[in-house]
Formats: sequence, structure tokens, C-alpha cells
Amino acid sequence: MSHISSLDERTSFENLKQNIELQLFLRRYESALEGKLPLEETLAVAFTRIATTLSVSWRKFVKRTLDVFLAAIGLVASLPVMAIIAIAIKFESNGSVFYRQIRVGMRGKSFSMLKFRTMKEDAEALTGPIWAVENDLRMTRIGAFLRKTHLDELPQLFNVLKGEMSIVGPRPERPYFVHEFRKVIHHYDRRLCVRPGITGLAQIKRGYDQTLEDVKKKLRYDLLYVQKVCPLLDLKLMGLTLGAIVSRTGR
Repeated sequence: MSHISSLDERTSFENLKQNIELQLFLRRYESALEGKLPLEETLAVAFTRIATTLSVSWRKFVKRTLDVFLAAIGLVASLPVMAIIAIAIKFESNGSVFYRQIRVGMRGKSFSMLKFRTMKEDAEALTGPIWAVENDLRMTRIGAFLRKTHLDELPQLFNVLKGEMSIVGPRPERPYFVHEFRKVIHHYDRRLCVRPGITGLAQIKRGYDQTLEDVKKKLRYDLLYVQKVCPLLDLKLMGLTLGAIVSRTGR
């Protein structure tokens, strides 16, 4: 009798469990027909959204803090080098030491990007915006060296401090080229979701642009970075960039 009673209890429990599961299924089905989610699923969705928002906000905060910290240290440490570069530029050619160029930043907002001048004064006065090419005749001798070592980018640390750029991110492009690329490259605007960078995954993998196909290939790396952006990835890319500077693999 005891065995039969225990078996009946287990059977009753299983029936109760099945009835509960059936009721939950019917609730979900009815809610789906009405375009509503059950309370437990609504809470789960809300929790997921909150957790995702907090995670993204935290990564943005850490990334920005890292940018400001490293940019400040970089500027102080590189001041003697920047002074020597400025003297060399003035000694070789007439014109300003720095070169300001309008670039498109995060969310399509334009800003003035700062670089050491590497070309002759008014190099694009007759041609308009064009890409730099290897052995570019417009480039000065000191400019060629700065391009090769990426030292012409040092003044952009000021752009980082101002919040216009990040140390790592998609390379900012000129408004003319952005306007043209939007016409022919699908999802090009997605790279504008984050601050542009002094260096980035696309720059390390692909180098400078020479053709439209180069831009398309680099966009894949830019979008990959936008999806995976995090401080640890930034530190890794900074290390790879330092390696490129030391080995003088730029152009």
C-alpha cells in the first residue's frame, strides 16, 4: 500500500507539473496573439537591455578615461620630439608647422584635425582633394620621414584631449570623400558610430587608401572594430602601432 501511495503521489506531482507547463504555454500563446509578452519574459527582456546598456556605458567610460590618460602622458613625453620636428619643418620649407584639415568624426560631426605639415604649402590648391600616393612629389623630405614613421600624427593627441578623436578607432576621412563613399559603399556610415582614431585595426591591417577597393576592404575591419570595441583591444592595437612605428612600415 505504501508503494502504491508513493506512486500515486509521484503521478499527481507529474500531472500538476504538466498542467502548470500547459498553462504557461497557453499564456505565452495568448499573449503572442495579442502582441504582448508574459510578465516573466518582459522582465527578462528589460533585464537584458539594462545589462547591455550598463556594459556599453562602462566600456565607453573606460575607453575615454584611457584616451585622456594616455594622450596627456603622450603629449608630455613627446614634447621634445615635437619641438625638433617643428624646427626641422621650418628649416626645410616655408609655411606653417602644423596642418589643419576638416575631417568627419563621430555621428558625422566635422572637426579640425591637427597634423604636422608633410607636404608643400597649398599642395592641393590646383588638384583639390586627392589621395596621397607613394613617392608623392608634393611631399617634403622631412614630411616623407614623418609619414613613414607616423610621427606626423602626434599633434592629434590634442584632438583626443578635446574629445574629437580617440587613440584607437576608424580613421577620420575628409567630407568630400565621405560624401562620395556614402553613394557607393553600403553601411559606410556605421563606422561613424564611434570616435575616429589616430590608429586603428584597419590602418594596421591595410595601410593607406589608394583605390575604392582599398576603402571597401578597410571598412570591413572598421565595422569589426565597432562591434568588438573594448579597452583591451585598444591596448593590443596600440602595441601593434608602436611596432609599426619602430619598424617604419608606414608610408
